[in-house]
Amino acid sequence: MSNIYHSAPSAYDYPLIVKQLLNRAKTVSLEQEIIYADKKRLTYKELFERINRLANVLADLNLDAGDVIAVMDWDSHRYLESYFAVPMSEYILQTVNIRLSPEKILYTINHAKPKVLLLNSEFAPLVKDYQFENSSIEHIIWLDDNGVPHEGVFGGNQNRVTGEYEALLEAASSEFDFPDFDENTIATTFYTSGTTGDPKGVFFSHRQLVLHSLTEAATLGMLPNKQGVSYGDVYMPMTPMFHVHAWGFPFTATMVGLKQVYPGRYAPDALMDLIINEKVSITHCVPTILQMVLKEAQERDASFNGLKMIIGGSKLTEGLARAALAQDIEVYTGYGMSETAPLISLT
Repeated sequence: MSNIYHSAPSAYDYPLIVKQLLNRAKTVSLEQEIIYADKKRLTYKELFERINRLANVLADLNLDAGDVIAVMDWDSHRYLESYFAVPMSEYILQTVNIRLSPEKILYTINHAKPKVLLLNSEFAPLVKDYQFENSSIEHIIWLDDNGVPHEGVFGGNQNRVTGEYEALLEAASSEFDFPDFDENTIATTFYTSGTTGDPKGVFFSHRQLVLHSLTEAATLGMLPNKQGVSYGDVYMPMTPMFHVHAWGFPFTATMVGLKQVYPGRYAPDALMDLIINEKVSITHCVPTILQMVLKEAQERDASFNGLKMIIGGSKLTEGLARAALAQDIEVYTGYGMSETAPLISLT
């Protein structure tokens, strides 16, 4: 007997691309907050508008699909906007590892061949003498929190500076129609230093990032109350956004629609202030950062009030785990690899 059931000719082939991660938050979290250190507060509604504005800024640069756009910034709302606007526009986001030596940073830029560099003014000394005339970079977008002008920074290459980020966004339209395309399209790339020789580049497809976000949300949603994540949680990364997308959490937190806090540069006092003032309830970091915030809390005689913290990157010792528990941190460990985007397990 022949199969009489056929797909409808008008059926929509739903691609697993990064823009789909925004669908829930557009429904339930428009007034939810996203905070950048002590510098900026915005709602999800404003985030979505800013993502559209950034996409329009990039569209005006006459780029081609598959072109690489590099970001050198601290953990910020700008980085979050790049996480979405760049791959949703069918470009590839390079999250530059700013913890590498200057020589290795420039190696990764030369290897990835970005057409555009979003550059925080604090990192300008790393690249101001870069041989732009021999590089792929055609446009520099200036990111700044400290009133530092870009005029004169790049000498004879000053004409490559497109403008300052906020001014460019302000002048751009808040409407943008992001296309559908193959979910296996490359979305992001970063370079890992956990290897021998030069840093090694890893690519991630849209499908991989969407599936990782769904899996991460499902896994965290199934954990016990003191470990899992729910809609009322407040998320803050303490793993850099350049490192495997901060373990994928900004994608997942945005998909769920959580309140998010981005701390900028990791300074113990600033991190502790944000944890207390914004009531951060879920974070992740390496053991060194945990030691840093524990010391800050001890000096203040402060408690973490049940902060849920996932530790990865290196071994969590029994002594450090006990110290965290004593400070009212619900600490547990995650394992993953760069190639797996990265989460594999939580224990």
